[in-house]
Amino acid sequence: MSLKAKAAAIWNDESAQGATEYILILVAVVTVAFIFKTQITRFVTERMTNLGQGLGNFDATATS
Repeated sequence: MSLKAKAAAIWNDESAQGATEYILILVAVVTVAFIFKTQITRFVTERMTNLGQGLGNFDATATS
């Protein structure tokens, strides 16, 4: 097999293409999360505070 044929075979090999796509998607998600880190943190903190306040007002022994 010639060098040109080997290079063409490597170039056309798509066996790792799926893994590469998953890695690129993961990099994109991590990048977006890093860019919007403060907004995401604020959003989650507000929701957890609201949840905590709502659970503080919950009375499991109350009957209707």
